[in-house]
Amino acid sequence: MEKKLRIAIQSKGRLSEKSLGIIEQCGINFGNDPRVLKEEAYNFPLEFLFVRDDDIPGYVKSGIADIGIVGRNEFDEKQIALDVIRDLGFAKCRLSVAVPNSFNYTGLKDLDGLRIATSYPNILDGVLKKNGVSASYVNVSGSVEVTPAIGVADAICDLVSTGTTLKMNGLKEVEEIYQSSAIMVMNPDIESERKNILDKLLLRIDSVIRAKNYKYVMFNLPEEHIKEAAAIVGGMKSPTVTKLFESDWVSVQTVVAEDKFWSVFDQLIELGAEGILVTRIEKMTE
Repeated sequence: MEKKLRIAIQSKGRLSEKSLGIIEQCGINFGNDPRVLKEEAYNFPLEFLFVRDDDIPGYVKSGIADIGIVGRNEFDEKQIALDVIRDLGFAKCRLSVAVPNSFNYTGLKDLDGLRIATSYPNILDGVLKKNGVSASYVNVSGSVEVTPAIGVADAICDLVSTGTTLKMNGLKEVEEIYQSSAIMVMNPDIESERKNILDKLLLRIDSVIRAKNYKYVMFNLPEEHIKEAAAIVGGMKSPTVTKLFESDWVSVQTVVAEDKFWSVFDQLIELGAEGILVTRIEKMTE
């Protein structure tokens, strides 16, 4: 019987959607019925387990799953010994301290001796101890924002994306203490056959992630400026250059990093480049 790599993924929510999205971009096909808690890919030896985000580190540690995609916040809070094999870069959020609007906050020292409601006492405690602050924690799994209003806590520490929920509950974000994004974790005792499948999966994932940071660029250029253009655009090895029917002109094809594109664009225009076309890259290997 063929071995399958078992991956634990959050059963619903933004992290789940992003996780399944990147696997789909890897050319892996599977069913997408939200009522199903276990699924198999049709064209790759991969088995999905759809579970709660905070259960994923435990599932991977126990060997129920070989790998998992989880928020770094849940991984660091659980403090379970697993190998972090990729930071996938999506589902970004921040863990912040928030206080009532009337609170005159000047720094973490203001939290000394207070009651702080949070779902992440381990992360918060580590940060406060580094800053010489001693506080007590009210461990709350949901609706953290309401705790100051009902007298359960003096402040909160919770994940924040836009801050809208804080404002609706009379709170203000005063201190970001931690940043999180989706990571892939692995059981360090994964068997070799499943590890081989994982290596193939990671090759696909890396090609998808890398492609998001680059653009495929084509343009026409006076041949006399090709060496200057090559120095500007670089490329995976070097640009591809093709002679045009019009004498003394060439067509250039290359890959340019997204964060450098507009600088490259301006320099190419100065060299006389024309007909610059830019397209998205779906997958790319080194």
